[in-house]
This record gives sequence, structure tokens and C-alpha cells, in this order.
Amino acid sequence: MRLALFDLDNTLLSGDSDFEWAQYLIERGVLDRELYEARNEHFYRQYQAGTLDIHEFLDFQLKPLSRHARAQLDAWHRDYMANKVIPMVAPGTPALLERHRDHTRVIVTATNRFVTAPIAAHLGVPHLIATEPEEIDGEFTGRVAGVPAFKDGKVTRLMQWLAARGLTWGDVSESWFYSDSLNDLPLLAQVHHPVAVDPDVTLRAHAERAGWPVISLR
Repeated sequence: MRLALFDLDNTLLSGDSDFEWAQYLIERGVLDRELYEARNEHFYRQYQAGTLDIHEFLDFQLKPLSRHARAQLDAWHRDYMANKVIPMVAPGTPALLERHRDHTRVIVTATNRFVTAPIAAHLGVPHLIATEPEEIDGEFTGRVAGVPAFKDGKVTRLMQWLAARGLTWGDVSESWFYSDSLNDLPLLAQVHHPVAVDPDVTLRAHAERAGWPVISLR
């Protein structure tokens, strides 16, 4: 297997789909601006600094999903896709994905599957490893299911994804991972070809020391 892995936020997208989903709900009046906007900014700054408590953040991010019917959430998401996400697709993303068309392509993202599955479908990437929001009878509970796909959790979830297909890492003959974030250093260190994409300061410095390619999709 030749495996091409892609981070989503600030990599294939020129922005953060998780952050923008919360902002979208704030703009629609679904979430209280005074209460949620400052917390959304606070968590985003922690993520950028590499200090995010993923479980605290997921409690903030997933609870609103449990307060609304799935049909309503899906309707909001369609509008969010059209007005927030599609304009965020980085200009170089289609060409990068096309370059790997003969490989097994997987988006690996800490952002939850509800937000990201339609994005992966729009980009034409057939496989998605994302943080899983817990569902009961098709409705969200506000809790996370399993290991969040964040930091070392991305490596764990990738190995689980392979195992579900009867494979191990030893079956992967060649692999790439494209990411912008210092939070993705564990998975970048795992693959054969790590690539820093429009990287943050910490990842850029690490990539330059390690001799990893640094590219821009913007």
C-alpha cells in the first residue's frame, strides 16, 4: 500500500473548519456570542501553541451538537459548507490531491467527523480519520467516541484504521503526510515522506532541521 495522508485545517484548507463551524453558529445566533466567541478564540490560540487540552475542547465543541436535531444540524452544515468551507479550499489543494490519485488517500484530522465528512467528500478524498462524536439513534450525545485524532492519537487512529482492513504499518510500502501544525509531529515522524505545508513557526523550524520539504498550497 502507498498511503497519502493529509491534515485538513490550515493545510488543505486556508483556515480552520472547527473554528469556523463555531463562528458560524455564533453568527446565526445558535450560540451566545458573548459566551462562546472568547472561548473559541481561547481554544484556537491553545491549539496554535500546542497546549490544547483536547478533552476540554471537545466538551466545548461537541456539546452544541447534542442540543439540536440532526436534520437541523445537517441543514446548517450545508449552508456552512457553501459560505465558509468551499471558499477556504487552498488554491494548491486540487493539484496536490491529483498528484496522489494512484495512492490510498486519507484525510487525518482532529476536527470531528460531523464537520469534516462533507468536506472530505467535496475534496474527493475517499477515506477520513477524524475525531468521532458519539451518536445514539443518529443523534449526537455531546461526548466523544474512542480516541480523539489529535497528536499521538492520529498515529493510534491510523493504526486502528489499518487493522480494520487487515493491515499493519508493515504493509505500507510508502507514505506521505502533509501538515501545517506542530501538533502533528508524531504522525509526521511516522511516515516515510513528511511534508510541512504552510507550517507554523515551530513546525517550520523542525522541518528545516530535519530536512523535510516545506511547501505552500496558498
